[in-house]
Order: sequence, then structure tokens, then C-alpha cells
Amino acid sequence: MKPYRDMTPEERRHEYAAVKAHYDELRSLNLKLDMSRGKPGRDQLDKVSDILTVLTRDDCLTADGDMRNYGVLAGVPEARRLWADILGCRYEETFVGGNSSLQLMYDLIAKAWAFGLSHSEKPWCREEGLKWLCPVPGYDRHFAVTQLFGIEMIPVKMTPEGPDMDAVEELIKDPKVKGMWTVPKYSNPDGIIYSANVIERIAEMKPAAPDFVLMWDNAYVIHEFDGDYVPFPDILSLCRAAGNPDMVYEFASTSKVTLPGSGIACMATSEDNQKYLQKLIGIQIISYNKVNQLRHAKYLQNKEHALEIMKRHAAVLKPRFETVLNALEKEIRPAGIGRWATPKGGYFVSLYTDPGLAKRTVALTKEAGVVLTGAGATYPYGKDPDDSNIRIAPSLPPISELEQAMDVLCTALKLAALEQLNA
Repeated sequence: MKPYRDMTPEERRHEYAAVKAHYDELRSLNLKLDMSRGKPGRDQLDKVSDILTVLTRDDCLTADGDMRNYGVLAGVPEARRLWADILGCRYEETFVGGNSSLQLMYDLIAKAWAFGLSHSEKPWCREEGLKWLCPVPGYDRHFAVTQLFGIEMIPVKMTPEGPDMDAVEELIKDPKVKGMWTVPKYSNPDGIIYSANVIERIAEMKPAAPDFVLMWDNAYVIHEFDGDYVPFPDILSLCRAAGNPDMVYEFASTSKVTLPGSGIACMATSEDNQKYLQKLIGIQIISYNKVNQLRHAKYLQNKEHALEIMKRHAAVLKPRFETVLNALEKEIRPAGIGRWATPKGGYFVSLYTDPGLAKRTVALTKEAGVVLTGAGATYPYGKDPDDSNIRIAPSLPPISELEQAMDVLCTALKLAALEQLNA
């Protein structure tokens, strides 16, 4: 096949007729497939469902008391030690919550809004014109949080090494810039691992805002599916060494390690930040689900054992990602209408279509029975300036359904490209 742009008008008309006929055939199948979120598939969940049976009554009777009862706000010591081991931070810097790291992130910004943080001059709600840095493309749920609080979101382009730090260092000179979202390992959706240079520059930032918040969402810290574990630095140590001990708040969870609906989440930050926040958290909750925290600590044991469990997930995920990438190579590469990277971890494939094609492609895909993340969702306010990025989440469908879904997606993109070229 020639690249579409190299075809003659007559060749493109013939190609359009063939692609449209295949699209109509796919649409007639009345498919109902979902690739909109990075949810583990049933076969992944089955591989870790033995977590449901690891805990006994006697396990709950610890040296710190009966964990079936109230108390222990910061989380059971076993779970805190587990997270300190996985993240590489200090035990005293950890706080273990419920199943959702997103909830902890939202809660942090809500507290800053209502009360201010440890270095705030006043609650954020009493300040005007607050701004937030958003590396793009990024995680739509991050953007939804800052948008909800009316904080202006400023896009910062991602590079192959992480956020454009020249732009970041310039923007943080503005005291109205209160924070930045980051997914530093296998970024959502591009799958980028921040380079050592970028991480060092982030740790050494000197924001004008004294209460600037580095939201370090390390969601995929142990989530390799192709190859060995990639060691990753402890951002808390780096910030502390750079004289910024209270700037960073790191988040992670077991959502894609054990069972997403009943996992445990962690917030790691300086001891001073922990003291300040726990005074506020202690008013809204007495303790999180400590029985579940113990269950996870017993099941995962430590970082080394957790990495062994992640190999079970990798055995399921790698063929799914290969299915997506093979379809793109076969159908889209020859047509010359898109580009993508080959991630080694995380949960997404980030597809960049030719400019102006993403929304039309997603709409055509939906008409044929396959739901994707909305076009533009990976940008603040849903506004992709190039109308190009499509986030593909391969984890949920079985391989047979994923093959169908990719047939629909590739056909839809080819159809959208030919419509544009033939216009």
C-alpha cells in the first residue's frame, strides 16, 4: 500500500470505497466493546484473587492492637513498610489510605483550597487566579480535579524525557502557579519514563509560590509488562537534598497490582507535611480499612515479592499490547496517517493521528460499537490543539475482542483520513 498522501486522487477514491465497505461490514456486527479505561481484565483479576483468602482473625491481632477496630490513622505499620519499600522512601513519610490514590490527590487539593497547606499564607479559596501546570498529553482525571476547583490549567508539552523543563522553570516564576501534575514512570498515556536529568531538575525547582505542590503520581512504579523492572529514584530524597522537602507529594496504589475496587493507596510526603495533614484527616475519618491494609501487606510481603506478582500481570498484558501494536503496524503504518511509541510498561498505547483526525476517528469507532477514551480527554478542558491524540487501553477485552476492536479503530482512522484527503 502507498501512503495515502502519495496516492493519486483516483487511487484514494478506490481505497475509500474499499475501506468504507469494510467499515459498514464491521458496523453491521453490532459490537459492544470497551477500551475507554485502563481496567484490568478478568483473567488478570483471577490471577490475584487468592488475596481474598490470605488473612485470618489472628493476623488482625498485632502488636499495635486489634486491627479490626478503630484507630491507626496513618495506616497499619506493615502496609506503611510495604509502601516505603516499593517507593524507596522513609517509613515516616508514608500514609496508607483506602483503595483510591485519586481520592487522596483530590483530598489534598480540597484541603489546600479550604485550609491551605503547611507553607500557605492563606487558604487557596481566598486567592485569585490560581494556575496549575499540566504536562500533555496527560491523565484526564487529574485535569478534572483542578478544573473542578476552578484552577487555570496551563499545558506543558511532553518530550521523550518528560515535561519540557525549560517551559516549567519559566512558568513557576509566577507565584500564582500552585502545582504540577506528573506521572513520572510510564506516563499516562505516552508511556514515557522521566529521565534522570528531568527528575533532577524537577526536584531542584524553585517555585515562586511557597506552597507549590508537586503531585508525583507514581501509579505505574512496578508495572513493567515487557522486560525487567526498571529501577526508579525516590523523589522525596531528591527533593529533600535539593532543599525542597515539603514540595512533593507522591501517590501510588495497588489498583493494578491486586483488585482495583478493594486495593490500598499511599501518599508519601515529608514528616512535617504528614503532621499537618493528619491533623485535618483525623477530623474527617478515624481510620481507613486496616483489615484490607493487613491483607495486602501479608499478600504482597515486600517489593521483591510484589514484582513477582506483577509478572503474572505481564503474562496477560504483553499479548494484549502486542495485538494493538501489530494492528497499528499492519494497517496504519503503511497508510502513513499516524505514529505511536512502543511502551514497556503502564496501561496505554498513545496513538497520534495526522492532525484533525482524532475526533472523527473516535466518533466512527463508537458508531461501529467500540468505545474509546474521548478524543481530547488527554488535554486540559478536553482541547487537543492538533485533534490528534487517541488513548488506547488494551487491558480489559479478551484478545479475540481486542482484535475486533483494533480492526474497527484502524478502519475508522483510515476512513477519517481518506475523508479529509478527498474533501
